[in-house]
Amino acid sequence: MIYVSRKEHFNAAHKLYNPNWSDEKNAEVFGPCANINWHGHNFELIVTVKGIPDPETGFVVDLKQLSQVVRREIIEKVDHKNLNLDVDFMVGKMASCEVLVFEMWKILAPAVKEICKTGELHSLKLFETKNNFVEYFGEGA
Repeated sequence: MIYVSRKEHFNAAHKLYNPNWSDEKNAEVFGPCANINWHGHNFELIVTVKGIPDPETGFVVDLKQLSQVVRREIIEKVDHKNLNLDVDFMVGKMASCEVLVFEMWKILAPAVKEICKTGELHSLKLFETKNNFVEYFGEGA
């Protein structure tokens, strides 16, 4: 099995806030991430596809096509946006990285299948900061 990855970047704002809780409880649980005026990150998304190279091209996935799909389906929707307010696939959901990467998977898995004859989406790794990231392998999607 061969694993091929593509890295994309985007900037976005969000707020971690549970509307069922008081402002005090939100501040206690989420700290400055519950800031009423939002906060932002320079996100990095790594999309990994796994498969066997196509005998005609030698590719598991055409990285140019993968980049186009990721940009069209995800990056254009989240870059310089407020994840809580502006992103259709995040409406009504907690804007944590865990939820965000789960929702991205649901969009990218079928899109990758369309461009990849011999492979499939293997993982998404989403860096919120240089030290904090989440990784998802499609379980429970």
